[in-house]
Order: sequence, then structure tokens, then C-alpha cells
Amino acid sequence: MSAPKLYAAARVREQIVTILDSWGMDPEIVRTTAEVMVETDLAGVDSHGVSMLMDYENSKSKGKLNLKAHPRVVKETAVTALVDADAGLGHPAAVMGMQLAIVKAKAMGVGVVSVFNSHHFGAAGYYAALAPREGLVGMVTSATRSIAVVPTRAAVPVLGTNPIAFAAPARRNRPFLLDMATSSVANNKIKVYELNGKRLPAGWVLDGQGQPITEPAEALEIVYSKKKGGGQTPLGGTAEMSSHKGYGLALMVHILGGTLSGASFSPIRVKTQKPSDPDRLGHFFLAIDPKAFRPDGAFEEDLDAVIDVLHGTLPVDASQPVLVPGDPEAASRERRLREGIPLPVSLLEKLRAICERSGVAFIL
Repeated sequence: MSAPKLYAAARVREQIVTILDSWGMDPEIVRTTAEVMVETDLAGVDSHGVSMLMDYENSKSKGKLNLKAHPRVVKETAVTALVDADAGLGHPAAVMGMQLAIVKAKAMGVGVVSVFNSHHFGAAGYYAALAPREGLVGMVTSATRSIAVVPTRAAVPVLGTNPIAFAAPARRNRPFLLDMATSSVANNKIKVYELNGKRLPAGWVLDGQGQPITEPAEALEIVYSKKKGGGQTPLGGTAEMSSHKGYGLALMVHILGGTLSGASFSPIRVKTQKPSDPDRLGHFFLAIDPKAFRPDGAFEEDLDAVIDVLHGTLPVDASQPVLVPGDPEAASRERRLREGIPLPVSLLEKLRAICERSGVAFIL
């Protein structure tokens, strides 16, 4: 297998822009979307950056995406807003949502924004991270279109990977940034295990009888074909390992990201959805100003003390110090800005094909 090729962030951004431009999207919408996608790749979240273009092209070809979409506020108070994503890609509506929450939090101490009629928005952590830049705490959740995760005690999948992100500002340290799925593992991890001939940890995938599957090929068949029942597990894996906690978190994520906005719940939507119907996803954005509760700077100083204790905790292996959520992403960004974003040859070929179909030059 060939090693991934490295590309400067600006080059990857330019390729995304040329493709989205060729689809007839508004230049400002394109700029925002490309920025989110590239920053996601820089952070090391390769599953949600430029590699999503194949998925977006598929939605475009089915007529699901409104390529002329312009998100707009349809309901608003001093501390809340409801945003219609206009059936476009989720990135621009999500940026609008968090920016609105930030403005309201600065004025009123808290801001809460709900987005509906949206599509995939990339990595939730990007939007949560916007809040600490303004001295605020941020939280993001999103409904999902996938149906891959089995609830505790269930024989068939009902939930998606249902992400949650949370970010908070420090003073001396980097901001705290948690960005996670509420499932035990991403399905791409299962593919990696199959490629390397490794057995899966018990609890990542269950069969229709609730038994752990450790053969990766069988697990992939369960996850993708859904003919045998079973699927990926919530955080915790098995009931004995407290999967009910991950299941509960996943439902909380959907209630905030989907139910609150009136967005669809995938198991219900798919019963009547036509191939050309939008995904109708929903997202949730919360911003809190610590100064509404603490003297200016006190929150950041206390969080610094917490982070310092964690960074100073004795590790099991001295070569692998204790980290805080956000550290791996920050390290990845520094390294990839310096060395480039790694793109596998197989991905490059798929991007080349998109360029050919879109009538633009392939520049990677």
C-alpha cells in the first residue's frame, strides 16, 4: 500500500473550492464550507474533511442538496434563534448557528441556536471550538442520518453515531476541546482492523443476538448489509460494560440536535423518504459567557489549574504523557501545517474522478 501524499492546506482548500464552485454554489458558502473541511483535516479528523466530497457529490447527484442554499433565521429572541439551513450542506448553517449563539451569549450571558433542514456538517468540534476564541464555553450536538448503532438490549440498529462536542477557554493552556461520537467506535476503525488482519475488541460490534463479533469481515457485513441484525454499539460496548450510558448520551444528543429543532429521526424518515429528499438533519449550538457567573478571568484561571494537574499526572508510560481533550487535535494541526495534510492514493483517485465529472482541474 502506497504511503499517503502530503499537501499544503492551501492546496487542499483550493481543490475543494474549485469543485464546489463548479456545482454552482454561492462563493461565500463555498468559502465557509472549504474552511471547515480543511481545518477538520488539519485537526486529524480525516473522516470528516476532504474525504467527504464523494458523499456530498452522491447527495448532489440524487438531488438531495440545494446547491443554491442560503441559511436564514426564521425565529429569534434575545437568547435563542432557529435557523433554516435551506437543505444545503450543513457547514455554513452550523457556522451561522454558533456565531449567532456567541453574539447572544456576549450580550445576554447565554445563547442557544437550533438548526433544521440541514445535511452533514463535518466535525462537531470545529463549531464548539469557535466559542473559546471569544472567551466563551461552547457545546454542539447533531442529529445523524446513519442507522448503525444498536441500543442496549436491541437486536437491530436504530441510532447513528450521534456526536457531541464541548469546548472551554483557558488562559495559559490551549482550550479544552472534546469532540466525540456516542458510539464505541467509528466504522472506519473496523475497516482498518480488517486491512491489518486484526481481531476486533469484544464490544465494538454485536450480532442480532447481542453477542460480540470479533472477526472484522463479519462485523463489516453486519454494519453495512444490516441483513443479520446487530450493529455498532453505544459507548461502553456491552450491557455488562454499561452501554446504557452511551445509549443515553446518544439519545440526549438527538433530543437537543434533532427533536428540539424539529429535524427528522432517521428510522422514521427512511420509511417514507425518496432518494431525492433532503436528509433534514438538525444541529444544536450553545454558548455560555463565564463572566455571567465568575469575575473576569477567574474561570480561565481555574481551568488552567485543572489542566495543569491533568498534564502533571503520573503516566503509566513516561513516553506517553497524560493528555487533555484538544491536545491531539492541536498537535495534529501544528504538524500538518508544517508537513502537509496526508491524502491516501485511493482518496486522490476518487477526488480526481470528482474533478473530471465536475469539469475542473485536478490539482492534487
